[in-house]
Amino acid sequence: MATRPALARPGLGAPLVVAASATLACAAIWVADPTTPHGPLPVCPTKALLGIDCPGCGSLRMLYSLMHGNVLAAARFNALGLAAVVLLVWAHLAWTYGRVKGRRIRSWQHWRWSPMVALCLVVAWFVVRNIPVAPFNWLYV
Repeated sequence: MATRPALARPGLGAPLVVAASATLACAAIWVADPTTPHGPLPVCPTKALLGIDCPGCGSLRMLYSLMHGNVLAAARFNALGLAAVVLLVWAHLAWTYGRVKGRRIRSWQHWRWSPMVALCLVVAWFVVRNIPVAPFNWLYV
């Protein structure tokens, strides 16, 4: 198999842009401190309008806690979001490594059932975290 010329190979531009964007978003979360009430970050529209926790509720506080090294607090704010961060980092590293090697590296998002499993987990998380009895009410944020 012939190799592609250096100009035709995908570069690291796209992975670097994604990493830089994620870094800027994390810096904004760090500075804004979503754990402080009435801060500059917006309130979840689902929580504000309907009074229920959406699957993403607590994600900013989860990221803030994770950046400060408090994994237990991060899991408390949004356990599914914490798992998603791990999977997204894995996917980004596989993508970047594939760009370096010049070939596609398959990761979890390429598995056949990944979209359906992700959808089912998000729907289940949405339902379970809004059940108003113990121990599920511990998941309220």
